[in-house]
Amino acid sequence: MYPAYLTEEKLHEFIRNAMKEDHGDGDHTSLGCIREGTQAQGHLLFKQEGIVAGMEMAQIIFDVFSKDLLFESYKKDGDFIHEGEVGFKVSGDAIQLLGAERLVLNCLQRMSGIATYTHYLKSLIRNSPAQLLDTRKTTPNFRIAEKWAVEIGGGTNHRFGLHDMVMLKDNHIDFAGGVAKALKSTKSYLEKAKKKLKIEIEVRSLQELKEVIKEGGVDRIMLDNMIPSQIRQSIAMIDGKYETEASGGITEMSISEIADTGVDYISIGALTHSYKSLDMSLKAI
Repeated sequence: MYPAYLTEEKLHEFIRNAMKEDHGDGDHTSLGCIREGTQAQGHLLFKQEGIVAGMEMAQIIFDVFSKDLLFESYKKDGDFIHEGEVGFKVSGDAIQLLGAERLVLNCLQRMSGIATYTHYLKSLIRNSPAQLLDTRKTTPNFRIAEKWAVEIGGGTNHRFGLHDMVMLKDNHIDFAGGVAKALKSTKSYLEKAKKKLKIEIEVRSLQELKEVIKEGGVDRIMLDNMIPSQIRQSIAMIDGKYETEASGGITEMSISEIADTGVDYISIGALTHSYKSLDMSLKAI
């Protein structure tokens, strides 16, 4: 089942908007060359190995597009798949099937690419309790699918958007006039607005960290672009009072060393902006 932040209403809205973008006033290719009422079958063929994500999304898309399309799944989200394997079979009206094909493949290819890359990075820190987080560096209007894929791949979602958590980053701090001013103003705003949101703040130096610790009132401290020795020193200074998150410039080569510092979370924007889509296609049978 999809995560709690993905309501049925939001999913259906995403699918309807995507279909409207693709179809316009009609699929004139299929309408022009296929006789109305023609029945067809197709199956999803995987062309490379990886972690599949988007099977449940595919079923929802076909169902939203037409209740008459019959979907039979052979794989589930999170399964490891091999080249040449079949993911699902779909049958029904040929024009309807082709009308939903590209949206289904777009979601499956991208979501599976994200899940596969997330699973790989997660494997690099498997001996650490650190959690792997995504970010808001997502494709506009495709965030629900991308964050869903991160979870399927074994990662953890950070905040979904600007509305569900306070994250004071470098620009917020600079525009507010410094760490203390940013925190004081934020806590005052949340109290007046009667919002119970967690507060995370980014620090770029040990001096900024000292200011945060002095002011207090946060839930998590993000250690931005720090090398492992600085992260260890920061964690020692924080002394378990707040959650810690490492972010910025973390790669496949450095993630294991970062995790070994004892940091609670590691956030990587590349999960949703630098993955490679998995190769697959829908073939007539």
